[in-house]
Amino acid sequence: MKTRLPIFAGLLVIPAILLMGCSSKKTEPGVLRLLTWTGYAPEEQILAFEQETGIRVEAIPSSNEEMISKLRATRGGGFDLAQPSQDRIVAMVEQYQLYQPIDYSKIDVAQLDPNLLEATKRNTGFQGQFYAVPHVFGTSGLIVNREKAPDVKDYRDLLDPKYEGRVSYRMKRPILIALGFSLGYNPFDLYDNPASYETYLEEIGDVLIKGKGVVRNYWENGDALLESMRSGEIWAAKGWEQQAWKLYRENPNIDYVAPASGAMAFIDTFAIPAKSENVEGAYKWINFVLRPENAAAFTNAENYGTASKDAINYLSSEAAANFARCFTPEVMANMNWYPTVPAGLEEMEGKILDKIRASQ
Repeated sequence: MKTRLPIFAGLLVIPAILLMGCSSKKTEPGVLRLLTWTGYAPEEQILAFEQETGIRVEAIPSSNEEMISKLRATRGGGFDLAQPSQDRIVAMVEQYQLYQPIDYSKIDVAQLDPNLLEATKRNTGFQGQFYAVPHVFGTSGLIVNREKAPDVKDYRDLLDPKYEGRVSYRMKRPILIALGFSLGYNPFDLYDNPASYETYLEEIGDVLIKGKGVVRNYWENGDALLESMRSGEIWAAKGWEQQAWKLYRENPNIDYVAPASGAMAFIDTFAIPAKSENVEGAYKWINFVLRPENAAAFTNAENYGTASKDAINYLSSEAAANFARCFTPEVMANMNWYPTVPAGLEEMEGKILDKIRASQ
């Protein structure tokens, strides 16, 4: 599925670290327990929110997989607000009832970019109700040292033997999908046909196994990847624009490259767990974070785009230049936006990923 969203949508967010333990005891009054991505709840915004509302925020860094695991363990309890990606919600509602419908009458919709709002509703709707509010959007593409690897233009170039020992990517589900687009498949078209998707995964798995000799490592720690690119150990990697822009600030030869087959694009959202004990606090936090000046402060600091449509008026010159340079209208029109993941697909993907890791 390819959808064009305007660059002024604010441009987004992402990336995941160790999750703190979840307590089964009730949340104390006046506390908002937030399951979120690293960097999505800056300390200065937490302090400003606490001062304005009197609600104390406990931000617990997480990832999509950890959010699902924690909320499944508590059947949607223990946390008041979560930030899953928009493709990880409907299946969790259908299978486990982990989230409750969003009451959009409590959301300041006028603050939201209408295209991101429409995309989020489309991908998080279930039985006539919607289960998420857009927060940020971002992509995974290529981080390239153009002095060392000027010919890296697409994901398949990460398998080119001439870059042996100079390539890195995460061995996670996005590489299975991104490489497919680069090789001429449309994996999303296969989502509703498990047998065809399984065949596709086997084919992509074989390609990645054959290409293992080119890869120096499968990166897990984003800071370690940055150091490897700074040192010249790694010349090309699959990563996020935020990582690339940190390197570009130091060395303009290293920058984000949108793959010719299309960057993989996501929307990270706000979703309210089924057993949230501070629903009102959750809505207050959502509206606070999406105020244009607050959203822009986040983008300026973290280089993630935001669903707050007027945040562009508050962006720093550096942030605005990054988005303009790397997210041209042509790049935006060529995005591969993640749709909802049907139940059962991630289990199939996990088996292929294990097979690749174990192969010699």
